Amino acid sequence: MSPVEIAANAFNAGSILLAGRNSAHTWWTGIAGCALFAVVFARARLYADVTLQIFFIACCVTGWVAWARGGVDRSALPVRRAGGRLVVASLAAAALVTIGYGGLLARFTDAAAPVADSAVLAGSVVGQLLLMSRRVESWWFWLAVNTIAVPLYASRGLHLTAALYACFWLNALVSARHWRRLAEEA
Repeated sequence: MSPVEIAANAFNAGSILLAGRNSAHTWWTGIAGCALFAVVFARARLYADVTLQIFFIACCVTGWVAWARGGVDRSALPVRRAGGRLVVASLAAAALVTIGYGGLLARFTDAAAPVADSAVLAGSVVGQLLLMSRRVESWWFWLAVNTIAVPLYASRGLHLTAALYACFWLNALVSARHWRRLAEEA
């Protein structure tokens, strides 16, 4: 366990907890954590996760702006449901990206776990996009991602990160319930 892994985990733990509480501070803490995790995952040869951290940094900037400015009419962006069609399309996109990117990593890199790593990437992208638009279903994607990420990170010797993602799994359960209530109140 390196100091970089410890710092990445601390920042990302704060960011995820803040996201579950619907706090805009999730974004700046996420930027710091993702930058540090990019270094950790590069060292562990989890290249899809490195790509994912770059995507997350861009999403953090975008999410920060969107949450600060609100919707089209500048009102606060409400927590709401995604709807069946969006969920099905999101699942299909995640599956296609997992298969495609996993195949590329397996063929052209020395990736440690190309398919599992790509599943974490694809599910995280969908979860993040749904989170940025404050959709309740984002938390169900995070549950799936964390279910895959915990054993993946443990297999690469990233035990602190695996433990953190186990905590993220529990946070996703609590956050899904909290956001469901917020959507019902809106």
